[in-house]
Amino acid sequence: MRTHTLKADQTLTVINSLLDQGIQKIGLIIRHSERLFSTQVRMEPFMELTEAGKTYAHDFGQALRPDPLPKLYSSFMGRCIETAYLIDKGFSTRYKKILPHNTVDNRLAPFYIKDIDKAVERILAQGNEVFIRNWFDGKTDENIMENPKRTADQICDLMMEQIKNLPQGQMAVSITHDWNLYPLKEFKLGLRHEECGDVGYLEGIVCFEKNGCFYMTHHQAKPVQL
Repeated sequence: MRTHTLKADQTLTVINSLLDQGIQKIGLIIRHSERLFSTQVRMEPFMELTEAGKTYAHDFGQALRPDPLPKLYSSFMGRCIETAYLIDKGFSTRYKKILPHNTVDNRLAPFYIKDIDKAVERILAQGNEVFIRNWFDGKTDENIMENPKRTADQICDLMMEQIKNLPQGQMAVSITHDWNLYPLKEFKLGLRHEECGDVGYLEGIVCFEKNGCFYMTHHQAKPVQL
């Protein structure tokens, strides 16, 4: 086990604040719930949630408002699919509503890792914080890691695409990984991870449309126009 903070309440507060302002087109991207870890890199895609993590995800689904309906998307990794399933279960149990099936999208997975073996080698040598900073500062070969600004742009484009395609009365909820959120925080919101801390479980970034313009926000930042 590694310890990360649960930030479901902060995420829900941002969503509810936007809903209270009358914002109707919302896309949320959040880290999966608390999960198990392995010392074997190749086991990473198969790591499931802890028992506490299952409860957190279920509770998050129950804590969402009944309207708009969540439209779920996730990374292909097990912990993200499991989180999406339990959010669905929590929501549908409370409100007796059937949600659309979860959609798996590769842009919610670690698509930016081009050479997993070399990336892991550097992470072990440098540690997560230094590795991420070197990546963001352009010190990592693009044969190992995709350009971080381009990574942030691709994830941002996905969120705006989801909002544009949402039927009325639905909200996009995408389950992803902490490393998918770091580039958004750094390059879209101006939040450096050294100053803001690790991305917690169920911590989210919200994209929304208002008056024909797209914005991104987070519990540590004011809305930024995209």
